[in-house]
Amino acid sequence: MTDLEQLGERAQSASYTLGLLATTQKNQVLAAMATALIAHQDEILAANAQDLENPQVPTKFIDRLRLTSERIQDMATGLTQVATLADPIGNVDRAWRNEAGLMIAKERVPLGVIGMIFEARPNVTVDASALCFKTGNAVILRGGKEAIHSNQALVKVLRSTLRAHEIDENAIQLITDTTHATAEKFMQLTNYVDVLIPRGSARLIQTVLAKATVPVIETGAGNCHVYVDKDAQLKMATDIVINGKVQRPSVCNATEKLLIHQDIAADYLPSMIQALRDQGVEVRGDAATQAIVADVVPTTDEDWGTEYNDLIIAVKVVPSEAAAIAHINRYNTQHSEAIVTDNYRAGKVFQQRVNAACVYINASTRFTDGFEFGFGAEIGISTQKLHARGPMGLAELTSYKYIIDGDGQIRQ
Repeated sequence: MTDLEQLGERAQSASYTLGLLATTQKNQVLAAMATALIAHQDEILAANAQDLENPQVPTKFIDRLRLTSERIQDMATGLTQVATLADPIGNVDRAWRNEAGLMIAKERVPLGVIGMIFEARPNVTVDASALCFKTGNAVILRGGKEAIHSNQALVKVLRSTLRAHEIDENAIQLITDTTHATAEKFMQLTNYVDVLIPRGSARLIQTVLAKATVPVIETGAGNCHVYVDKDAQLKMATDIVINGKVQRPSVCNATEKLLIHQDIAADYLPSMIQALRDQGVEVRGDAATQAIVADVVPTTDEDWGTEYNDLIIAVKVVPSEAAAIAHINRYNTQHSEAIVTDNYRAGKVFQQRVNAACVYINASTRFTDGFEFGFGAEIGISTQKLHARGPMGLAELTSYKYIIDGDGQIRQ
């Protein structure tokens, strides 16, 4: 048996006992994990500092990788919030009696063993562990080499908390071999892993989709747009675009593209582009944008489908809302899209016709987040339609089974 198979076997064994834990016990452990993270933050920050010293980490991923006392506190807050949420395990979606007199109930159960493959975001280690534990799922984590020391330190704290509460620590495991060969073997651990969730770049996600034999929930890549309609409040539009692009440019819900209705472009684009430049953003533009602001960087065909994860934005002038929607549906990653408008009908048409997990009227794309949605944390943002879509919290980490009670029925 290989090392990976041993991890899988231990995770599977742990999952059988996790499903029997009472909600109160799970909540106590989550609260203890939160306390332990704060208590051990010096060790966690020291491990993170080792990762940050790696010269091979791309500059644009430093923000994702960096941990601070505030971010560790945010992780702890996420743990405590997950503890306050309703436990879906054991819930009955519906129940009925059939013609034969059988009592049939559709009951929520854990998925089993969840595999996580992610890149330079140590917070995923804690978020995924919390949500999986609350829903009775074991988790096997495979983070990127950029965050290996941070992930090891975080998992050490979480596993020690499980041991202290006499719970199988193999409910949370970390693959420490970060080679691509081991990752590919993990993607094919079908005897032990029930579902695989990748979080990271489009390249990572496409690799997992191409090579995994374990069922995959596609998440992550975010080529997100803001469309400024001709009936928009322009100050609001500027604030939304700046927030979406600048607050955390390296994350998947950051705004990457800006579409402007042609009726307002000439008057609005110069101030909008200057506001972006004041924040250090490189602005690229199509021919119509260049005609208004001559010194923008010309866009190429490649720009429209690119997730920059950086202080770069591409701007396009469109003749209508329909053109904006068509452009978005062609190039987006079905993550998060926004319209800024005071026209109620235009807003609702945009929400109905744009193909994305989250569609906003007059708000930043940065709100696509499990914590912001009230889920406590998220295991990822699904950009597919089966079986989950958008930020995935507790409910999305469950399956169901039918519980049938009879009193001697046989089928005629």
